[in-house]
Amino acid sequence: MSTELPLPLDVLAVGAHPDDVEIAVGGTLTNLVRQGYRVGICDLTNGEPTPASPGPATRLAEAAEAARILGVHMRETLTLPNRCLFDSFASRIALARVIRRWRPQIVMGIAGKTPMASPDHWQAMQITDAAVFYSRLSKWDDEFADLKVHTVKKQLWYPLGLSTLDHPEMTGRFIVDISAVLAVKLDAIRAYETQFPPSKDRVFRLVESQNRFYGASAGFEAGEMLISATTLGIRDLMQTLCPKATE
Repeated sequence: MSTELPLPLDVLAVGAHPDDVEIAVGGTLTNLVRQGYRVGICDLTNGEPTPASPGPATRLAEAAEAARILGVHMRETLTLPNRCLFDSFASRIALARVIRRWRPQIVMGIAGKTPMASPDHWQAMQITDAAVFYSRLSKWDDEFADLKVHTVKKQLWYPLGLSTLDHPEMTGRFIVDISAVLAVKLDAIRAYETQFPPSKDRVFRLVESQNRFYGASAGFEAGEMLISATTLGIRDLMQTLCPKATE
């Protein structure tokens, strides 16, 4: 008997913890939703324990509220361990099952290390890279059963570090215009009240200033950086580089 699957996603964004995706690409995701695409988030861990949170139930409730604010169509939080997340066969398979079930065209994941922040981020990048590959491998029914092979069309990475002037050493960077939804993104991050109390208001200033810097570099009021894992091709040079303003 085949597994009944949900409607496929257009984009799946993967983070190590609830709040990673919101901080890095919350604006891009809510933009995609408003443009009519189906968007989802997968957190590899529940992010607990953390110093100010009473427990996983509170963190998951905050994540659900953040997802509601962004308007995404699904959010799934895996049960991999926070603080000791490692790139392992089991973690790769766990995420690959999510990808096969939701069948996104694009998968976004963390780009590189985040010095002086959680080492889980670097592990999450490796897990995501492997899961995208595992998702398209055939003859693996002992791990995937009725979840059929799915090939992700494009993989993107997003930088997560806020307290550094260095970018990941990768090519293929581009900026997404989030000028119209920057406030929505910040509201989604504020949903994590236990993680970002008033004493950590600096985080919001960092996020906003970084997004305004990225945006200004591309001629927008605010933007988010994404990095393509493969070469991007252009069919309409003028429309891509000099798009006509919409009414």
